[in-house]
Formats: sequence, structure tokens, C-alpha cells
Amino acid sequence: MRPWTLSLLAAMLGMALCTPAAAQWKWKDKGGQVQYSDLPPPAGISDADILQRPNTTQRRAPVAAPAASAASAASGAASAVAPKTQDNELEAKRRKAEADEQAKKKVEETKVAGIKADNCARARRQVRALDDGMRIARVNKDGEREVLDDRQRAEETKRAKDVVASECK
Repeated sequence: MRPWTLSLLAAMLGMALCTPAAAQWKWKDKGGQVQYSDLPPPAGISDADILQRPNTTQRRAPVAAPAASAASAASGAASAVAPKTQDNELEAKRRKAEADEQAKKKVEETKVAGIKADNCARARRQVRALDDGMRIARVNKDGEREVLDDRQRAEETKRAKDVVASECK
């Protein structure tokens, strides 16, 4: 590589690294101190106190009423959008909660219907067994097996028919 190519490459690299420094603001604050920043100076600094801008063709916008009205318009627009967005989000959450509640009710109704169908089938089998005259035995509180007599059979038949009437609709 030739020496002048190397020096040209070094110069180009140096210029590329200096570019961010050229994008700095420089101004005098109210106390007379020179301030440097990559952000524009605060609103209270006059144009005469700004010593350097990032781009000399770029002019600083006046900071008076138009900026304040633009800021209030922007905040007004943001606040107009925010409630609509929040209302939509709340409405979506409310609809989702209602859908979840309806799904839970449907699951519960299905479960109750299944239990009723099972109770109905058991009660009908019990009534059929009692009407067929089969001997039915049950275990008493002492753990002994006892066969139902006619009175107990009638009571058990009445109870099973009541269950059929309530569960088998």
C-alpha cells in the first residue's frame, strides 16, 4: 500500500469519527456558562446565546405560543386517543369476562344435566327392581345385611319414584 493512501484513509476515518461532535449544541446559559449537549437548549435560552447548532441550515423554531399550543394540541390528541383506546380495551375485557361467565355457566349446566341424567337412570333401575319383586337387601347401621320387608319396600319404592319425578323431566 502506498503511504499517501494510508494517510488518506486515516483522514477519512478521523472525519467520520468527528461527525458526531459536529452534531452538538453549544450555548450560554443564564449564568454565562457555556453548555454542550446533543439536545437543543432549554426554552428560556435566546437565539443570541446559542453559539453552535448541529446543522447551520436548520433554524430553531420559536419557543413562544405556537410551541405551547402545539404541545397542548398534541396532548389533547393523545388524551382524545387514550380514552378511546382505554374504552375499547375495557369493552373488550368486559366482553371477554361475559363470554367466560357464559362458558362457565354452560359447563356447569352440562355437569348438572349429566348428574340429573345419572340420578334418573339409577332411580328408574331401583323402581324397576322394586316392582319386579326381587329380594332387596341393604346394610344397616350395625353393618348387618337385612332384607327389606313389605313396609320398607313400599317406602323405598315411594322414595325412588319421587327421585324419578324430580330428576327425569
